[in-house]
Amino acid sequence: MLSTINRSVAVMTTTTYVLVPGFWLGASAWRSVADSLREQGHAVHAVDLTGMGERAHLATPETDLTTHVDDVVRLLEEHDLHDVVLVGHSYGGLVITGAADRAPERVARLVYVDTGPLPDGTAQADFDGPEARSANERVVMTDGDGWRLPPPPWAALAADVPEVDDATVATLVAGSQPQPWRTATEPVTLTGAWERLPRTGVLCTFGVEQMREMGQHVPALAHMVDGDWTYVELPTWHWPMVSRPAELAEVLGSVAG
Repeated sequence: MLSTINRSVAVMTTTTYVLVPGFWLGASAWRSVADSLREQGHAVHAVDLTGMGERAHLATPETDLTTHVDDVVRLLEEHDLHDVVLVGHSYGGLVITGAADRAPERVARLVYVDTGPLPDGTAQADFDGPEARSANERVVMTDGDGWRLPPPPWAALAADVPEVDDATVATLVAGSQPQPWRTATEPVTLTGAWERLPRTGVLCTFGVEQMREMGQHVPALAHMVDGDWTYVELPTWHWPMVSRPAELAEVLGSVAG
């Protein structure tokens, strides 16, 4: 009986996850999700992108999207990772798309957490339209030394989110850094190599039908309705890794292998 159990354990599948945060946050935002995935037996790399999290001191006015794509590709290469599930939240969706486009042979699946891939030549700052971009640029110039976008008012954003308590807000505040603005304004540059990879969309602030409708009429969301997609709805606010981390870990674990 013991040898049978050992053989069973030996063939259990361990998936490697790389978790990429969105604006203002570092690897610590993924802590609860990463811990849950490791408890499931998976290998997890949560990323501090250049200038963010524990690498905040590396931020410069030149830090851009390419810098962050380089960070993820370097991680894949230095750790010789293969069959990776690349997970990106919000802006992190652009980063994982760029990394997968550069190293598709190392990636098994792309997971977009309340985000999606933007078309080639589109910047993050373009997504919400010219008025929002102009408003953010004013904040960058007045409160961000001309090159950084300060973190949002987390307490105000979380005021109507019952899953997010004061301690969680305090953790977000402590873990936030101003976002180098060039990461938002540099357009994505893609060859199309990433498009052959399967993709999962974890939808939090809107559902599948709404997303499909928007994908038909909003050019920036066109990639959300083409290619090899599966979708999971996880209703909560835009940061599910802190509002519903156990459920998000369960969703990510379900795409293992």
